[in-house]
Order: sequence, then structure tokens, then C-alpha cells
Amino acid sequence: MDRMIRCITKSGHLMACAVDSTYMVATAQQIHATSPTATAALGRLLTGTSMMGAMLKDKGATLQIKINGGGPLGNVVAIADDNGNCRGYVDHPEADLPIRADGKLDVGGLVGHDGMVTVMREDKEHAPYTGQVKLLSGEIAEDLATYYAVSEQIPTVCALGVLENKENTEQLLAGGLFVQALPGVTQEELNLLEKNASQIPAVTEMLSQGLSIEDMCSKILIGMPFEKLDEYPVSYACDCSKERVERAFSSLKPAEIRTLADDKSGFAEARCNYCGRKYRFTSAELNTLADEVEKSQKNL
Repeated sequence: MDRMIRCITKSGHLMACAVDSTYMVATAQQIHATSPTATAALGRLLTGTSMMGAMLKDKGATLQIKINGGGPLGNVVAIADDNGNCRGYVDHPEADLPIRADGKLDVGGLVGHDGMVTVMREDKEHAPYTGQVKLLSGEIAEDLATYYAVSEQIPTVCALGVLENKENTEQLLAGGLFVQALPGVTQEELNLLEKNASQIPAVTEMLSQGLSIEDMCSKILIGMPFEKLDEYPVSYACDCSKERVERAFSSLKPAEIRTLADDKSGFAEARCNYCGRKYRFTSAELNTLADEVEKSQKNL
């Protein structure tokens, strides 16, 4: 199980969040059979979305981030709840690119550089809010920071990392740091935050050195005393169910529902994009559902 903490400076002007998302990213890798670079891209977005979800003010709220940069990976999508539990997928998990000249994975090249970052929030009453900004680099972390700077005018530092073992890509480390300015923040505090962010090691370097997520917060907030607000476990979590699939089928016309079953097998199968679970519906179940939809439409 992964762990997340949230901290606030004694001045009350900066909120920091740090997470070790290793198991979350490893789970996503196993579910989707992602290539090394696709694992890094999806892992970064899962980690960032997890922290952004934990920063939501409303209990029961959810956050979805979708990035499409026009690269070989296609859409990269992640959804988190207000506790930081997260799930996600990419359109083309098998897509990959050669290592860059500097020896790093070409995440930006795989994601692409020409597209949008779309952030959708829903509160517990399911009232939606959507914001969009142009993709900056496809490297994920600076794209999320840019979203806050442009769409919500909130100064934000975001550092994300996924480190895979070159000999065994199933062995990895993943984590992130997220710091956001709160009302009343001073320019001096922002300058110090920017200086600290430019000097700290990469997230995965800190994790590989055995530093805790508390140590990571201490490094990004050097010179700014802080206290830990809370700590809780986070995980890769999907809330799909057969009932949810039924509700999705119910949006179709009754005649379409009746034709969903395969003629040979006698059933229809739906697969969850996020966790890979498969749900089967027999012809009889589909006909019953079509009858219910037909009846509800007549009663309108």
C-alpha cells in the first residue's frame, strides 16, 4: 500500500503534498501491460492526479485528467477521488520510443507536444467543472503546473517521477511532490519555493536513496517551517461494476441493446478501460434491460 501526506507551512501560505505511488504505478503496469515509456507517462499522470485529488476541498469529489498530445500513446487518462485513490489508462499501452540522447525515457515524445490538458472536477453532488490548457511539453509534471498557473492562476510546483529497473521493468519506484500557494502567500515565499524546487534532486532519486515522503517535503520547504496535516494510504482503485455497465447500456435505444449479444456466443462482453475487468450479459439479460428502457421511455 502506498502512502501520502499533506503539510502546510506555519505561515499558512503554502500547502504541500507528497506521495510514494510505487504500488499504484506497478499495479497499472501489470493491468495494462505498458511499455517502459508508457509506464512512465501513465505513472506520472496517476501520481499527479492522485495528489491533485487529495487537494480537493469537498468530500466525495472526484478529479479526472485527460491528456492528448498527438503522440503515439494517444489519450492518457487518470481519475482520483478526494482521498488520492486513483486509476487510469492509455490508448496504446504497447507504444514506445527509443531512449533519448541524455539516457532518459522520451515521455514527451510518446505523449506528444501538440494538444490539450483537460481537467474535470465533480463535487459530491456531481456538479461538473472543466478547465483546459494547451499542452506544454508532454512530460506531465510541468503540464499540470501550467494548468494551475493558466487556468486557475495558482502558483504551483509539481515534481513527478517513475524509475524502472532496466534489467527488470517490473521493478520500479514512483512518487511525487506537489506544492501550491494559498491566499496571502508573499513574493518572498514564492521566490524561496522556486529556489528550493530548482535545487532538490529528482523524486525518484530521493526515493532510491531511501528518503521518506516527509524528507521530500522538508527539502522542498527548506526555510519555511511546516507541520504535517494528515497521512493516509492510497492505492490503485476502480469502482466499476456490472450495474454501471447496465446504466451505460441503458443510454442506448432498446433495439440497439437487443443486438449487443454476439450471435455465436449468445452474450455481450464489456471490458473496463481502467482495471480490465470483464462483464458478461446474456441475451436474456439484454432483452430484459431493453424492455425496462422501453417501458421507462413510454412513461415519460
